[in-house]
Amino acid sequence: MQLGKEQHIFKPNSKFEDVIHLYNFDRELRILIFDAIEKIEISLRTKLIYHLSHEFDPWWFQNIAIFKDSGALVETLASLKEEIDRSKDIFIKEHKKKYKEDLRFPPAWKSLEMTSFGSLSKLYGNLKNTVESKNVIAEELGAVNHTYLPSWLQSIAQIRNYCAHHSRLWNKNLPGTPKILSKPPFRWLIDVPTDTQKLYLHLCIIRYMLNIIAPENSFALKMKELLIKYPSVDPNALGFKADWRNEALWN
Repeated sequence: MQLGKEQHIFKPNSKFEDVIHLYNFDRELRILIFDAIEKIEISLRTKLIYHLSHEFDPWWFQNIAIFKDSGALVETLASLKEEIDRSKDIFIKEHKKKYKEDLRFPPAWKSLEMTSFGSLSKLYGNLKNTVESKNVIAEELGAVNHTYLPSWLQSIAQIRNYCAHHSRLWNKNLPGTPKILSKPPFRWLIDVPTDTQKLYLHLCIIRYMLNIIAPENSFALKMKELLIKYPSVDPNALGFKADWRNEALWN
C-alpha cells in the first residue's frame, strides 16, 4: 500500500482496516490450503506405501538400487531416523521392543508415518523411472506419468511449509515451476496461466488433485467465499485470472 518504500508514503485512500483485512485473508487462506494439502499428503503416503511395498518389499525406501541419487536418499533416511528416534508413538515403541534385533527401519507403513510431505515428495522424485509404481502413482493422482508429478509435489511441499510457518502467501513469488500437462485426463483450465510464480497456478494443481482424491471436496466453494468475504483484497496479486470462476476446474 506504499508508493515508495524508502519514504514510506502510502497510496491515497489507504486504510488501516484494509491492512487488517489483508492479514486475516492471508491467515484464512493458509488454513484453507493447509487442509487441502493434508488430503494430498495422506493420499501420497498411502500410495507410496501400498504400491512400492507390493512391487518390492516393506523396506523399499532403504533399497538404494531403486533410487537415482543415493546421496539424496541417505539424507532423507537420516532425517527419517531422527524422527523415528525421538518418536513417542506407541506403535514405534512397541516395534522397537518387539524387533530390537532387527537393525532395519520399521516397515514402510510404520516408518513413513513419521515423514514430512517434503520427504515423501523427495522419495517419490528420487525413484528411478524404471520403477513401475512411479508411473502408477502418477496416473492415480492425475499426472499421467512420472514426468509431471515430482514438480507438483515439490511446489505443494513448499507451499505447505509456508502455511506451517505462517508465512505470507498473498503477493508472494513462489519458487519452482510446476510442469503442466498438455492434455490432462480430468477437468483442467482453458486459460492456463503462464506466471508460475503466483499462487493461482499452484492452487489449480491442488484443486485438480483434490478432485481426484476427494471428489466431493469444497475447496473451490471455500476459495470463492473467502474472496467474497474480503473484497478489498486484490486477487490479481495472487495471479487469479479475471474469469477463473467460469473455468470447469473451479465448478
